[in-house]
Amino acid sequence: MLVWAEQGACAFLVRQQAVFFTYQCVNKIRSERIEVMLYVLIFVLSYAFGCVNGAYYLGIMLKDNDIRQFGSGNAGARNAGRHLGKKGFVITVIIDAVKVFLALLIANTLFGNNEFALIIGGFGLLLGHIWPVQLQLRGGKGVVVFLAAALYLEPYTILVAGIVLAAGFIAARRFTVPGLISILSIPVTAYLLGNSHQLVIGLSLMAGIVIFMHKPNHTSKNNLNIQESEHDGIHL
Repeated sequence: MLVWAEQGACAFLVRQQAVFFTYQCVNKIRSERIEVMLYVLIFVLSYAFGCVNGAYYLGIMLKDNDIRQFGSGNAGARNAGRHLGKKGFVITVIIDAVKVFLALLIANTLFGNNEFALIIGGFGLLLGHIWPVQLQLRGGKGVVVFLAAALYLEPYTILVAGIVLAAGFIAARRFTVPGLISILSIPVTAYLLGNSHQLVIGLSLMAGIVIFMHKPNHTSKNNLNIQESEHDGIHL
């Protein structure tokens, strides 16, 4: 009987350990699923914020027309300045910057100081601004959104980018090439400042998207209201 008691006790302990291990695995899986769902939520929410295109909606409010049919054909701050004046430029920059800070603040609130969540939010904002679903995927080129995201994630990168832009403009008297170089300087600066690899990679990919959006655009020739030249510069 003593042997049976010992065997029963051992079996009981094994069952308890198995139950505890299973409980831990289930909790871990559940926690990981919740985390993934929150990441997806952050991306979708950030994309929705990004879709709020300041230049487009300001053009609708002030002149009741689609700003993409005028100037460079870009729904961004620079074209808003051409079409709506300095006030339009400033308001567009404010709208596009505020939506970035709001979305990233929400991500920061949900995840705490989770860099990966903020990078996902930045991507969502950039993709929503460039390819807004409600505007037939024709938005801006993402410069203000990227700069605002970089300012939130690593403020010193914007200071360096500003210095690079100013030096380049003094040397070349043009904004196009210095502007693009200043954008590329942001992930480089983040790396030199000792930031994490995921932040550097995230900023590099976002900068790459913005640079890609500034490739020569020949579709504007189909619309007489749109005038864009190779020296048109970066589109805020």
